[in-house]
Amino acid sequence: MGMQSKRIIFLADMQSFYASIEKAANPSLQGKPVVVAGDPERRSGVVLAACPIAKSYGVASPEALWQAQQKCRDLVVVKPRMEMYIRASLQITRIFESFTDLVEPYSIDEQFLDVTGSLSLFGDPWKLAETIRERVRLETGVICRIGIGENKILAKMACDNFAKKQEKGIFWLEKEKLHDTLWPLPIEKLFGVGSRMKRHLHMMGIYRIGQMAEMSPAVLTRRWGVNGEVLWRTAHGLDDSPVSPKTHDLQKGIGHHMTLPRDYHTAREIKVVLLELCEEVCRRARSKQLMGGVVSVGCRGADFDTHTGFWRQMKLDDCTNDAMTLYKAVCRLFERYWQHTPVRSVGVHLGQLTEDDVCQLDFFADKERQRSLAYVMDSIRAKYGNAAILRASSLLSAGQAQERARKIGGHYK
Repeated sequence: MGMQSKRIIFLADMQSFYASIEKAANPSLQGKPVVVAGDPERRSGVVLAACPIAKSYGVASPEALWQAQQKCRDLVVVKPRMEMYIRASLQITRIFESFTDLVEPYSIDEQFLDVTGSLSLFGDPWKLAETIRERVRLETGVICRIGIGENKILAKMACDNFAKKQEKGIFWLEKEKLHDTLWPLPIEKLFGVGSRMKRHLHMMGIYRIGQMAEMSPAVLTRRWGVNGEVLWRTAHGLDDSPVSPKTHDLQKGIGHHMTLPRDYHTAREIKVVLLELCEEVCRRARSKQLMGGVVSVGCRGADFDTHTGFWRQMKLDDCTNDAMTLYKAVCRLFERYWQHTPVRSVGVHLGQLTEDDVCQLDFFADKERQRSLAYVMDSIRAKYGNAAILRASSLLSAGQAQERARKIGGHYK
C-alpha cells in the first residue's frame, strides 16, 4: 500500500466510557445492566452512558432515565463522577503517548494518534492497534475501538461506522476502497451531517454517501458555501489536518452554557443565570490572562423539536474580562432578541481574545481597581471553592452558582 508514503492515523474511541470506568471501579457491577445518569431527583435524569448489557435492552444515551428504566427493570443507575472519568481519560492519553508523541484528544472518550513513525518499532498497524487495545483494557478495564485511516477523517469514520460493529473492534478504512465501504452507507453516516443537513440532502435526492461523492463540488459550494466543499471532501476521504498535541492550546473563545433545572419564564430569573455565566466566563478568561472583544449570548426552550430561542453576538466598545461590563452587554443582546418564550438553557461566549496586560483607560471608571479586585476574588475562589464568594442574586431561587460549584462540566464531581 506504499505505507511509508502515507500517514497512518488511529482514532481510538472508549466503549461506554463512563459506565466502563464505574464497572472497573466496582466489581459487583459486573454482569449487570449499568447506566451512568444525572441526578434522578432533578431534570438532569438523563442517561450519559450505558454499558453493553444495558444497550442490549435498547437503552441508549442520551435518553431520559425514566424511559431507560421502562426498557430494563433491573437497570443499575450510577451517578456520574466526573473527576474520576477525567483522571481515567488522562491515564489513557499517557498510555497512547508511550506508543507515539502525536496524540490529540478529540473528546473525553476519543483520541487521535499519528502512529506513522511508530510502525518500525511496533509492527504493522493492525498489530499495533491490537497491542494498544490490550494495554488500555488491562490498565483501565475499558474496551477501546480503533479506526485506522491515512488521515483523521478516514480514521474517525472507520471507527464510528465500522470498528464499533466489528468483534475485533478495529477497522482500516482505505481511501482506494471507499466505493465498497463508505459510499453505500446512508448519508447521515457521513461525518458532519446532522439531522437538519440530512433533511436538506434528502430534499436534493441525496440518500447515500456515494451520491454526495459523485456530485459536483461547485453545486454543493453554491448551496452551502465552504461547508458544501467540506462535505464533498469528507465523502472522498480528503483531510490534510495534522494530529497535533497542541491543537487545544490556541483558544479562540471562552464560553459557558447551562441547562436549567426547570423552565425560566421571566427576564428577572434568566438574568440571574446570565450574570452567573458572565462571572464564570470572565473568571476563566482571567485565569489565562485573556480578555475578549466580542460577546455572544443565546438561549433555547425545552422543546427540542420546535426550535425556540436565538444565538446573537455584538462587538464590545473595549475588550474586557470584567463580569459586570460583560453582563451589561449580554443584557442588551438578550433584551433585544428574547421573544418571551420559556427558556431551558442559556449560554454566554467571549470571543476575539487578546492578552489582558493592556487596557483602554476610562475617565469614568477605575478599570485597574476593578481588575485587581476581580483577580483577588479569583484567588479566594481558587483556594476555597467557587461558592466561597457569591453575588447576592445567586442566593435567589433562580440562582445556579451554588449547585454548579459542586460539579464539573455540569455533572457531579
